[in-house]
Amino acid sequence: MVPKILVHICCAPDGLYVLKLLQTSYNVTGFFYNPNIHPGEEYRLRLEETLKIGELLEVPIIVGDYEAEKWFSLTRNFKDEPEKGRRCDLCYAWRLNKTGWQAKQNGFNYFTSTLTVSPWKKAPVINKIGRMLGKKWGVNFLEADFKKKDGFKKSVELSRQYGLYRQKYCGCLYSQK
Repeated sequence: MVPKILVHICCAPDGLYVLKLLQTSYNVTGFFYNPNIHPGEEYRLRLEETLKIGELLEVPIIVGDYEAEKWFSLTRNFKDEPEKGRRCDLCYAWRLNKTGWQAKQNGFNYFTSTLTVSPWKKAPVINKIGRMLGKKWGVNFLEADFKKKDGFKKSVELSRQYGLYRQKYCGCLYSQK
């Protein structure tokens, strides 16, 4: 029996690379949950692109609620933190917690995130958070650093090949600075 994995997708370019990679070993479902993305138009654009890659790869995509106000409330005290600071750690934890919960609710064997494709994200921190949340939810967290083995470069190449929108910032209002 092929294990089922729920993959948190932060954006379509990273999602395309990671989903294709994981399809070789898992029954893959994507989870788009990104209340950090601002403004709303940017969120909608990234969601549309993610739904496109779901169709392209024949991977179902679960869409979480867009809870921007909750995200702002959570991160408000850390708005002046630099990129890769404590605000980012909170954001990773919140999105991975929702992914772990979703994985538990829907009977997945594993969950993981595309976040580690980005050279601007801290894979060791994301993996540590994922392990803790895997224990909390009773679902295995697949630890990875998807930027290794030219993962980021492959993500860029695939997004060009398929004409995907590539954003210029992580998505949060504070990272636009």
